[in-house]
Amino acid sequence: MFHTAGNTPAGEPVSPRDRELAAKAEALNARFRHHSATSVMEGALKDAGHIALVSSFGAESVVLLHMAAVIDPMTPVVFVDTELLFTETLIYQQEVSERLGLRNVRIIRADDIAEKDPYGALKFSDKDACCTLRKTVPLQKALAGYDGWITGRKRFQSGTRAALDFFEVEDGTGRLKINPLAHWAPEDVRAYMDENRLPRHPLVAKGYPSIGCAPCTSPVKEGEDPRAGRWRGENKEECGIHVVDGQMVRTGA
Repeated sequence: MFHTAGNTPAGEPVSPRDRELAAKAEALNARFRHHSATSVMEGALKDAGHIALVSSFGAESVVLLHMAAVIDPMTPVVFVDTELLFTETLIYQQEVSERLGLRNVRIIRADDIAEKDPYGALKFSDKDACCTLRKTVPLQKALAGYDGWITGRKRFQSGTRAALDFFEVEDGTGRLKINPLAHWAPEDVRAYMDENRLPRHPLVAKGYPSIGCAPCTSPVKEGEDPRAGRWRGENKEECGIHVVDGQMVRTGA
């Protein structure tokens, strides 16, 4: 669903802007192919235009947040509060932002929950619609005007992320999607956090290696995939903050 130059499906219409972005993504991937995640992050913030870091303040989010704080504490950090997050996540967001000295954290919330989900029933009846209402739409609105955004996605997290590049084109939006940690393994994340003495999300110690909204996140047993606790039992791997042909779509399983 994200294309770089040379791999757009045959017959698919490509705008001049998309071709330009694809060429830019390809050039950036070639430039940073053998560079560290920190170099990718710095290159994105300095050379890729007006860039935001989108953070869930989840289990591993502190790594990118720390990199951003070191490179530029004024980096825009977009945090979507779905109003269904764990209390621990909200507290952690405040504590980490203060500790790292992040000075441009933007807390985003949907403005039409009362109208579209007045009884909070979507989280039970239609999880995709709930994600769209509370996370996807508010995030897309928040990213309007940016040239790209930084994510914490990694290849090891699920099959749908196995071929991630550092730089991708987000179809139909005119934006780049940047994944500095794409090639990191779990031990790389732990090592970075240990070396920089970064605070852990309190739920990690309780068996939550991947943390989203409270109703849709459960503990993970030893030997399970790290994201097994997200939408457990559902044919769903992603919250849907992705765009194809200008439309927000479900991706994943």
